[in-house]
Amino acid sequence: MTDLLLTNCRLADGSTRRLAIAGGRIEAILPPEAPDPPAAEVLDLGGALLLPGLVDGHMHLDKTLFGLPWQPHAAEPFRQSRIDTDQRLLPSLPLPTAERAGALIRRCVAHGTAHIRTHADITPDFGLTALQGVLEAKAAHAHAVTVQVVAFPQAGVMRQGGAPMLDLLEAALKDGADLLGGIDPCEVDRNPSGQLDGLFSIAARRGVGIDIHLHEPGELGLYSLQEICARTKAAAMQGHVTISHGFCLGGIGESKQKAAAALMAEAGVSLVTHGAGGATLPPLMLLKREGVRVFCGNDDVRDTWSPYGNGDMLERAAVIGWREDLRTDPLLEVLFGMVSTEGALVLGIAQHGIAEGHPANLFSIPAENVPEAIGQHPPRGLVFHAGRLVARDGAWVA
Repeated sequence: MTDLLLTNCRLADGSTRRLAIAGGRIEAILPPEAPDPPAAEVLDLGGALLLPGLVDGHMHLDKTLFGLPWQPHAAEPFRQSRIDTDQRLLPSLPLPTAERAGALIRRCVAHGTAHIRTHADITPDFGLTALQGVLEAKAAHAHAVTVQVVAFPQAGVMRQGGAPMLDLLEAALKDGADLLGGIDPCEVDRNPSGQLDGLFSIAARRGVGIDIHLHEPGELGLYSLQEICARTKAAAMQGHVTISHGFCLGGIGESKQKAAAALMAEAGVSLVTHGAGGATLPPLMLLKREGVRVFCGNDDVRDTWSPYGNGDMLERAAVIGWREDLRTDPLLEVLFGMVSTEGALVLGIAQHGIAEGHPANLFSIPAENVPEAIGQHPPRGLVFHAGRLVARDGAWVA
């Protein structure tokens, strides 16, 4: 007896199949001539497109204002004002971090997201409180989504005392964070060697990966990127380091873009983008052609940094595709990989995708194919995590 039989499913290759799910995994993708196996439950998808779960590779669950009435944006349009606003506003909100983060997690799941990487602010003012709230939300929703947490020094490392801040980041790893974060080694800390040497030393000692916010523009950002790649190779951390944003890559000449892409590919450094409207966009397809793993995330979703966003990675893919001028079906299919399979590979998620034996992390959508799913991003039908129904018609049911 199989647990669940999904019938009348359209797969990405255009075929209509049935999926048998047992023990949280895809037990069989049945050919047309095969009889229906006995099943505890049968769901007819009515010809809806069935796709593998989405991956949000860059979020800030601790900053979100989801679950609260609308909050007017309070920060000035520069980074330090936003950091100062966080310190002032977040501790005074009527909902704690865990509840706000949980509200956003549920919204992401309802849009078909199966895996999230989030950053949690680790600062002298916050200590580990933001992290603890995110970890509480992660545990409460573990049946519906995986959440990977980065200990993120939002206000800097060296400018916050250096060694004491590094100790606080290491304490965050001991407390449950999965990766180590960093931020603009030159522009924020004005001490790239101090920040990067400290981060890579901790990462090597603790056996964790690194995800560094790199907003620095042009040649300054390129220098930091080169330093990150050099340390990644020296520490034999290929495949375990991510650059978030990498705006500098969109502000340099094509020959330097290609050289930087080759360097990142050799060092095994991946890039995650959210397609920021006010910044240069890295050349995503050039990076991918050169062998760099490129994936996507929503970044700030209705939070203290931005009033925009709803947690939908297909809508985010549409924004990125529009900015990158991706119009053809093959390119849109590559883009879908960036919000699904590529992100899963970087996050270390094994067996992601619709295949026998893989975890049944799936969602249905009323679209003919992947390009339409991105271009129109209609509400999701059914969302499954490990074979369990967790959302229906765009609403959380788990």
